[in-house]
Amino acid sequence: MLILGLETSCDETGVALYDTERGLLADALFSQVDIHVEYGGVVPELASRDHIRKTLPLVEEVLARAGCAASQIEGVAYTAGPGLVGALMVGATLARALAWGWGVPALGVHHMEGHLLAPMLEEDHPEYPFVALLVSGGHTQLVRVDAIGQYRILGESLDDAAGEAFDKVAKMLGLPYPGGPHVARLAQRGTPGRFTFPRPMVNRPGLDFSFSGLKTHTLNTVAECTVAGELSEQDKCDIALAFEEAVVATLVIKCRRALRQEQLKTLVIAGGVSANTNLREQLSRALAKEGGRVFYPAPRFCTDNGAMIAYAGAQRLLAGQVDAAASPVRPRWPMEELPPLTAGVEG
Repeated sequence: MLILGLETSCDETGVALYDTERGLLADALFSQVDIHVEYGGVVPELASRDHIRKTLPLVEEVLARAGCAASQIEGVAYTAGPGLVGALMVGATLARALAWGWGVPALGVHHMEGHLLAPMLEEDHPEYPFVALLVSGGHTQLVRVDAIGQYRILGESLDDAAGEAFDKVAKMLGLPYPGGPHVARLAQRGTPGRFTFPRPMVNRPGLDFSFSGLKTHTLNTVAECTVAGELSEQDKCDIALAFEEAVVATLVIKCRRALRQEQLKTLVIAGGVSANTNLREQLSRALAKEGGRVFYPAPRFCTDNGAMIAYAGAQRLLAGQVDAAASPVRPRWPMEELPPLTAGVEG
């Protein structure tokens, strides 16, 4: 089954073609970073307008790369939520129009389910059941995954997501948007041990996260190190390192706790923050000591992309799930509300 996937939930336009027998045939991505950087964050109206401009050209590009004709497409999957409502509506409207014109089914996909399943695009992929850490600009969640559509939230952030905290700390340090990669690069030049930041909520039972206190601690440290209105470059590097170490340590502790609680040995980590090198290294090292293993998407599939939507949509379309006549986009959409697969074989 050949599926076209469209991702337009926020500030990246992603398109991909996935075949349930041959795998990923082609994908393309356009990032809006250059549009939003001068505002220090995503401007929803600008995001929506750029999705309108870029989605169809990317569809044509992907079809050409794959050597496929539109008449070969058997279904269209698109991100229905969560995300920015205007951006979601662009993708949903275009996807349904294409599906109607081609006489094929359309299906709205949960954005975070796409991230969760992104490691399945790799040859070496995890087997169910496993624990997933979904960590991005908008979400930090630990999820038990028994099969596609069989999810149980184990813990989540009570305030800022980890990626959001990275972006806000980047602003404190005078770094451009998106801040996470810039903070990580600064941290590589930091002095180990100069600052030790708190690991929030690790001494409490449970698997929830909170990064607001860590963010405040970082702000206070910035203020203490600022002299005559200036923060030295080394201070920035040292603060970035201390902040990154605190976030990574917190995520590692909670992941190990979740695996022990669920009596599982396999961890999946997905979402934009999963590209963080330090996080990958620390998780791999910690799990190896306990006989566990961690799986990641390829770096290009850590951020928002069309391939993950095409894959997730393909599994559900193959099982016979399609959009109802009036299927709304859902800016907020708890993942536990997703139905399990009712038929079909995972491809």
